[in-house]
Amino acid sequence: MFIIFKKKLDEFKKDYQILLNALHKLSNGDFNVAIYDDIGIFNSLGHEFSNIKDSFEKAVNKEVKSQKMKTELITNVSHDLKTPLTSIITYIDLLKDENLDANKRKEYIATLDHNSLRLKNLIDDLFEISKINSGNVKLNIVDVDIIALVQQAKFELNDYFEKKYLIFKTNYPNKKIIIPLDSLKTYRIFENLLINISRYTLDKTRVYIDIIDYSDRVEITFKNISANEIKINEERLVERFVQGDISRNNKGSGLGLAIAKSFTELQNGTFKIKVDGDLFKAIVIFNKLL
Repeated sequence: MFIIFKKKLDEFKKDYQILLNALHKLSNGDFNVAIYDDIGIFNSLGHEFSNIKDSFEKAVNKEVKSQKMKTELITNVSHDLKTPLTSIITYIDLLKDENLDANKRKEYIATLDHNSLRLKNLIDDLFEISKINSGNVKLNIVDVDIIALVQQAKFELNDYFEKKYLIFKTNYPNKKIIIPLDSLKTYRIFENLLINISRYTLDKTRVYIDIIDYSDRVEITFKNISANEIKINEERLVERFVQGDISRNNKGSGLGLAIAKSFTELQNGTFKIKVDGDLFKAIVIFNKLL
């Protein structure tokens, strides 16, 4: 009887040690550790160990990505703030020249105006992202006419579209689509997408806006041809401070798509980006009930 008990106790200690060793390796960051042996009464804990390991690994990977994004954010904020600020300082110094002729003065003032506006827009976008990150965004839900809101955002940007000779092809239902949403934030979503189109679309090409009314949701799709090759994937395009053009430029803050995505998801919607060669497609989906 004692021999049988001792054998069982030895097996218990062995199984326990296997589980303990695996936990120790995991605590030291070894995500390759796995329990393949039969560990007797600890088998159920072995299965739980696998679940814990997977969850822990995902959490660590997410934190590493988050830290990387924070570093990129700081780097890009510094870059994007420094560019217009440096230009503003330079042109202010040039304007101090008393012998400057009227045409040059007018040109420098126009450049100052442009960079001041860009700086303001960047700071506004940073403030918006900061509020989103802190969870300090309140929704003011009202009945929103989706078609009217898209048309309004497009009308406000018509001058920019005309300068690039863009031709819009729209496909809207013949009836109103009313959905409970935050009107200002939904307008900002459409505005940001249309601003993106005005900046990065190839001149003299067509832009398509389709609004499809389903029984449970509405789907708004924007399609355009990019002027430059899009070298990064869809997931990266909606990260903050990412611009999909061949190089970073002075056109935007790189926050527009991130804000549009955040405002869509805050309203329980879905925001998708699809890239097929030079074809850029943004899809916004809102449920008819929040």
